[in-house]
Amino acid sequence: MSRFASVIRLRPEKEAEYRELHAAVWPGVLAGLGRAKVGNYSIFLRDGLLFSYLEYSGDDFAADMALLAQEEETKQWWAFTDPCQQPVVTAASDEWWAPVEEVFHVD
Repeated sequence: MSRFASVIRLRPEKEAEYRELHAAVWPGVLAGLGRAKVGNYSIFLRDGLLFSYLEYSGDDFAADMALLAQEEETKQWWAFTDPCQQPVVTAASDEWWAPVEEVFHVD
């Protein structure tokens, strides 16, 4: 199992919409995450910064994320959630959610 965390900004005027969407995540989106071997997935919010954490149980994270990104329901979900978000200023040009480095972990 691998752990991944990332950050992105939440547009302040979109917070209520974003919360509403995530209060009732579409079943097809959740199923897609399961097919992509994603579990224990959480998104936290503080001062306009969204922090996500997930655990991945597969062997090829990039390939599974690419397959997830091709799922029609995932694309439709992102059409609603992406306008709520804005990459952090330090994100690379090809990053939406910017990965963060793990500096400590204990089980």
